[in-house]
Amino acid sequence: MDDSGRPSVTLCYAQTLDGRLATRTGSSRWISGEESLRLTHQLRADHDAIMVGVGTVLADDPRLTVRLVPGRDPLRVVVDSRLRTPLGAAVLRDGAAIGTVLAASHLSSPDRRAAVEDLGAAVVMTTPDPDGRVDLAALLDALGQRGIRSVMVEGGAGLITAFLRQRLANRIAITIAPKILGAGIEAVGDLGIDDLDHAVILGDLAVERYGNDLLLTGSLCYPDEGWR
Repeated sequence: MDDSGRPSVTLCYAQTLDGRLATRTGSSRWISGEESLRLTHQLRADHDAIMVGVGTVLADDPRLTVRLVPGRDPLRVVVDSRLRTPLGAAVLRDGAAIGTVLAASHLSSPDRRAAVEDLGAAVVMTTPDPDGRVDLAALLDALGQRGIRSVMVEGGAGLITAFLRQRLANRIAITIAPKILGAGIEAVGDLGIDDLDHAVILGDLAVERYGNDLLLTGSLCYPDEGWR
């Protein structure tokens, strides 16, 4: 948690050598190997909350729990501006809703909000940003008020890009698998950078090997200016 009371944010995802989260058809199971998957579950256990975008829920229906290593389940947070998460999604069914927060904007339906809350999940409302999406800074403030000190953002690409573009992420942990797709879903979208001198860089860089995969971790250092 930083001085503002917001939780620290770590971006954590697996990508191919050429920077893809999935194939062009959206297939992503499994980019990384078994040892890297266990590491991901350990990182989940080490954080207070795990966050994904609604696109990840709709595509993969993840449980977002700790299963491959001993540890507690983090709070599950789904960024879902219009509350499109299916009521039968894994993060809401079989009692999981009690440990789930859906972050929505005021553009969402009150009836849908009531249905989600009836399942036991919490809904955090934010004023929509100019694109109608959840205000991520306000969401972090709300999570900090709930006592959440650390958040692990697993994706998808839109959410990862938004955290970087808004300079809200503190650290990154990228698993790089020795695979090349040539086309597919990019891990990071446009950040509005036209000059290499304005690129985001990593400090405290560390590289470890897990099976055939490489784990690259570091703190995120943002340029003072130069972004569109």
